[in-house]
Amino acid sequence: MENLNQLKELKSSPELVEKLYQHSIIKTYEAGSIILNEDAHIRSIPIVVRGSMKVMRTEEDGREILLYYIQAGESCIMSFLGGMHNETSKVKAEVEEDAEILFLPVDKASLFIKEYPQWLDYIFRLYHKRFEELLEIVNAIAFKKVDERLLNLLKKKSELTASHIIPVTHEQLANELGTARVVVSRLLKQLEENGIVRLGRNKINLL
Repeated sequence: MENLNQLKELKSSPELVEKLYQHSIIKTYEAGSIILNEDAHIRSIPIVVRGSMKVMRTEEDGREILLYYIQAGESCIMSFLGGMHNETSKVKAEVEEDAEILFLPVDKASLFIKEYPQWLDYIFRLYHKRFEELLEIVNAIAFKKVDERLLNLLKKKSELTASHIIPVTHEQLANELGTARVVVSRLLKQLEENGIVRLGRNKINLL
């Protein structure tokens, strides 16, 4: 039952979990690895077993912005939709923390929709969750100041790793927020002066 424990999002269907492992290729990646690039053809759907990924979007001026995280037990709904419609990827997926990932061929993902109602329910739940997260991103960009978005991002990263020590650079944070590194550095310094964080070399301690 080890597979079932790893994919808790699908715990209601042990048979489906076994089928996923049977038809998928499993790979391990270190943090920073690129799983999917924008404009790439989607031939398989990634399902995170351990670790986490982040999904980014690159704007025309080259700036990137974080859309959402994919945690253990979840898949990338953008990859699923693109693969199902034979479209190229609209996003970039990067490993946030060392990960173990199942890659399910697109044709099998389509077949499972007909064979397993639990698989369709899983896809709809993911779609609903990502839609809400994207609404939060739109709301944050439109109405929240960068300092508030930065602190929320640090808290999210802390939750993902279950640690107050966050291994991240100012450049990475700037990319995920879609802003300049100098802005992030200035805001982090303010947070440190206010006793909210402690800055280190390529890491931030959320107090």
